[in-house]
Amino acid sequence: MEELTKMEKRVVVAMSGGKDSSVAAALLKDKGFEVIGIYMRIWEHSKDDDAKRVTDKLGIPHHVLDLRDVFQDMVISNFCEEYKEGRTPNPCIRCNKYIKFDALAKKAKELSADFMATGHYARIVRAKDRYVLEKGIDAKKDQSYFLYALTQEQLKYTLMPLGYLYKERVREIAKEKNLHVENSPESQEICFIPDNNYGEFVKKHVPEEIKPGPIVNKEGKVIGEHRGIIFYTIGQRKGMGISDKNPLYVIAIDKKNNTIRAGKEQELYTNELIAYNMNFISRKKLETPIKVKAKIRYLHQPSQAMVIPLNEGKVRVKFDSPQRAVTPGQAVVFYNGDEVIGGGTIE
Repeated sequence: MEELTKMEKRVVVAMSGGKDSSVAAALLKDKGFEVIGIYMRIWEHSKDDDAKRVTDKLGIPHHVLDLRDVFQDMVISNFCEEYKEGRTPNPCIRCNKYIKFDALAKKAKELSADFMATGHYARIVRAKDRYVLEKGIDAKKDQSYFLYALTQEQLKYTLMPLGYLYKERVREIAKEKNLHVENSPESQEICFIPDNNYGEFVKKHVPEEIKPGPIVNKEGKVIGEHRGIIFYTIGQRKGMGISDKNPLYVIAIDKKNNTIRAGKEQELYTNELIAYNMNFISRKKLETPIKVKAKIRYLHQPSQAMVIPLNEGKVRVKFDSPQRAVTPGQAVVFYNGDEVIGGGTIE
């Protein structure tokens, strides 16, 4: 954003009514951009009152984009399907890919916007003939993990003004500008599941898939019964209803045999994984092994690893030290310092 000096460029801002997107819009307006606020209605309980209040305060146009059908098709249906198959999906990554940086980007083009902007804590930096995605400077709020699927074309037309700010400063700006959002609650983990009860949400959408089955140990001996694989994820400890002298965790989920394997914590650790649906931000594909720091979930501490290309666009990721609870369906994201190299879905 620092390189953009020509004023009166038009930018569409994805606005939720929360402090991050509101401050992003305010900062862009201060920079001299012609700002248009767009609220994305993505599910039945969406409401745009807060976003409308902010756009009125900033004196910018306000649009509502109804994306409930595409959100249902591309995010919610996939979420349920993944749990049904015994995987643990990350819907925020799909939302970014198919909603914010696809459907919203199309709307931005319809409005003849030069850019679109979001309130993500990440940085987009131009390096010679390419664009680089980097971590936000606030390590506690960095959201680059969720953005690894972005392409060069998307990065070229995207602004993320909060990438150079700390969260506390964003709160201060909201207060200074009287946006009345500085105390708004933080976004919940998954917006369409307010109570965070993923199992019950999936059960409601695919009740026919709820089938109890055996819980076995590593020798294959039945030691209990599960309620249905949708209620479990790798590394989970609670909810198995098994008494044992040692704490037991979900080690593996076998959709084909409707079986969950339980074991001790040390059984959760592994040195490698396979990933698919790869995206490398500054190259079409990986042709030779590279050393990276890899994250296997959003709040995971990046670990030293080697990424080795395989057939069919997949990669093998070998870690220098064992990783706990590598979970199919989650994303593995690769870094070189602050730069996001790319990532994929854990198979």
